[in-house]
Amino acid sequence: MIFAVIVACDIGFWVVLGAGLVARYLLGRRQLGAALLAGVPLIDLILLIASYLDLRAGATAGAEHGLAAVYIGFSVVFGPSTVRWADARFAHRWAGGPPPRRPPKTGKAAVRYEWRQFGKACLTWVITCGLLLAIIVAIDDPDRTGDLWPWIRSMTVMLSVWVIFPIWVTLSPDDDDEDDDAKSDEKSGEKVDAKNGEKGDGKNSGRDQGDGRR
Repeated sequence: MIFAVIVACDIGFWVVLGAGLVARYLLGRRQLGAALLAGVPLIDLILLIASYLDLRAGATAGAEHGLAAVYIGFSVVFGPSTVRWADARFAHRWAGGPPPRRPPKTGKAAVRYEWRQFGKACLTWVITCGLLLAIIVAIDDPDRTGDLWPWIRSMTVMLSVWVIFPIWVTLSPDDDDEDDDAKSDEKSGEKVDAKNGEKGDGKNSGRDQGDGRR
C-alpha cells in the first residue's frame, strides 16, 4: 500500500505544481496559484500519515517505509527549490519573464553553489535518518524494523559520495581568476603598445619638423 501512496504523492506533487503555475500565469489567478503552490508540502504530510497508520496497524517496516522516509527527506529539502526552478521556467516561457539562471560551473560562484547543495544533502540525511530512527524506536521490535537500517547506511554512503563534488570544485583551478589574469595581461599589453605608439609618433613628428627646417 505504501508503494502506491508514494507513487500517488509523486504524481500529486507535479500535478499540484503544474496547476499552481497554470493558475498563476495562464489564468491570471495569482492568489489561487500561490495557494496551490503553498499546498505542495501537504503531500509529504499525507505520505507521513499513511506510513504512520500502516505501521500502527501492525505492518512490518519494510523497504517501502524506508523509501517513504527518503522521499519525504528529499521532498522537504529540495521541494522548494524544485518549485522555484519550475516557476522560473514557466514564467519565462509563458509570461515573458527573464531567462532562468543556470547553475555556475566554474569559479567561486560554483564553489558556493556546490557546498550549498551539499548542505541540503546533509539536511536531507538528517531528516531521513531521523524519521527512520523514530520508526525504529517507536516500534521497538528488531524483527519488524530490521529492513530500515540498510536505508540509513545507503543515505550515509550517498552523503559520502556527494561531498566529492564540492571538494572537486573547490580544488579545481579557478577559471574566473585565470580569465581575469588574461584580461589584465591584455590591458597591460594594450597600454604598453599605446605608450610605444605615442613615443613613436613623437619621434616621427620630431623628425618631420627637423626635415622641414632643413
